[in-house]
Amino acid sequence: MTPPPTDPTADPTADPPANPPAKPTRKDAVDNRERILAAAREALAASGSASLTAIARSAQVGIGTLYRHFPTREALVMELYRHDIQRLIDRAPALLAEHPPLDALRLWFEEVAHYGRLKFGVAEVIHAATAGGLDDEHYRPFVAAIALLLAAGAADGSLKPDLDPEDVLLQLGVLWRIDPAHGGEQRAARILTLIVDGLRAARG
Repeated sequence: MTPPPTDPTADPTADPPANPPAKPTRKDAVDNRERILAAAREALAASGSASLTAIARSAQVGIGTLYRHFPTREALVMELYRHDIQRLIDRAPALLAEHPPLDALRLWFEEVAHYGRLKFGVAEVIHAATAGGLDDEHYRPFVAAIALLLAAGAADGSLKPDLDPEDVLLQLGVLWRIDPAHGGEQRAARILTLIVDGLRAARG
């Protein structure tokens, strides 16, 4: 076999060429996506007008990386919404496995209130993208999570029987209208106490 021709201009004492930078792996992409979502959650909870540039900086990724994952602000907001609402849905049975029904309900409501601080800043985007909730694929599962908590409380006598989970959802909706910048956390706690007290079974 004939050896490959050599470059007559090459310096034989020069260092070999450096290896090209490694291409991003799937794990890199997943890690970047999670960092962006975490940064967006924190930034949007603090201010609904947080810029994508600020979110990328907080996530320690380039703005181009952010746009590869989320080409528009709406895409980022909706992905964050889907991520967080699914987590809330999944938390209902997990809390019931760990706590008495009344405690599980209160803890779940507190997590909903925390989520509400995000939704306050981006509610208009979510409302528009889901046609005011009519096209929201998570609506039924979310109502079912409430129904699960209510049924467990009714079964052990801590909650009133025959509560309508959609009525409870309407009550919780006020949490998404509380401005977190003006004593929102304290107000949400007071409102949750009112809601839970209204759901309790009468004490004999």
